[in-house]
Amino acid sequence: MQTQATPFTLRQWTVAEYQKMAAAGIFHPEERVELIAGQIIRMSAKGTAHTSAVGRTAKVLRHLLENRADIRTQDPIQLDNFSEPEPDIAVVKIDPLDYADHHPTTSELFLIIEVADSSFKYDRETKGKVYAQSKIRDYWVLDVINRKLHVFREPTQEGYDSEVIFTEDTIVSSLQFPGIAIAIAQILPPVIAK
Repeated sequence: MQTQATPFTLRQWTVAEYQKMAAAGIFHPEERVELIAGQIIRMSAKGTAHTSAVGRTAKVLRHLLENRADIRTQDPIQLDNFSEPEPDIAVVKIDPLDYADHHPTTSELFLIIEVADSSFKYDRETKGKVYAQSKIRDYWVLDVINRKLHVFREPTQEGYDSEVIFTEDTIVSSLQFPGIAIAIAQILPPVIAK
């Protein structure tokens, strides 16, 4: 007699459960994790190009959007009950309490930017789909290896219907702030002669 294998399913963690685990100290204080579609994901180590691009992007956006939006770097946002990612850059509405009582939610997000070196495929596909399903209208992936910016718009349940790729010599604007011009070369890490 042959036994039939029982298919298994992964348990989905909720944001509330994930936050309780963090508060209980289950994760090491220096362990970088985020909750994506109910799964706790260990984030990859940050390389120097990644760190440089995050810092440069935040600096440019803070200068251009002063008093119009808050720029958060690698801080949690809550998309729904099963996703609390920590995007590299989140451009959010200004909150009078500086988000002391909650993480920014989808109605408070203007733009999400992920900086990708080794994480490009994951940021483009997995995170892209989660952001699209959460109706994030403006999602950018800054590819520091190939020195390009991928701009995703028109979210659907399957992902984004629009992807436009910009090279480092171009200028781009966000949907929410169309009058603000961002030079892609300014947010990429500088080219260092070897």
